[in-house]
Amino acid sequence: MAELKTVPTLASVTDFIASVEPSGRRDDAHVLLTMMQDASGVDPVMWGKDIVGFGSFHYRYASGHEGDMPVISFSPRKASMSVYGVYYPGYEEHIAGIGPYKTGKWCLYLGRFASLDLDKLQHALNWAWNGGTPVISAELSQ
Repeated sequence: MAELKTVPTLASVTDFIASVEPSGRRDDAHVLLTMMQDASGVDPVMWGKDIVGFGSFHYRYASGHEGDMPVISFSPRKASMSVYGVYYPGYEEHIAGIGPYKTGKWCLYLGRFASLDLDKLQHALNWAWNGGTPVISAELSQ
């Protein structure tokens, strides 16, 4: 079995966010870091080289592939902020009204935070931390 690349590391979250470009994305990363800390109540951990994660849970696909992943996490990319653990197909009501976004299979892509309703984003993060993980766990195991 291939070795998983997205695993917790000892790298500094502070140093990683300080290196994010462009500066606007770095500013948004600081906002999201605080929001996820507020939702989770735990310290952030670097997962791989570019994902900031909070908490962890174990998953197992029906195929037998298994691993660990953060409960909620984000990765500041140049084009958008990738947010994991907040969006699940069929549960769009938890992200309704946050502002412009795109979705991947399990990911929410956000533009600049100035165009978002941060209170609704915080609500989505709180839901993900307090109840979203069982949803994704069930989905992954099918």
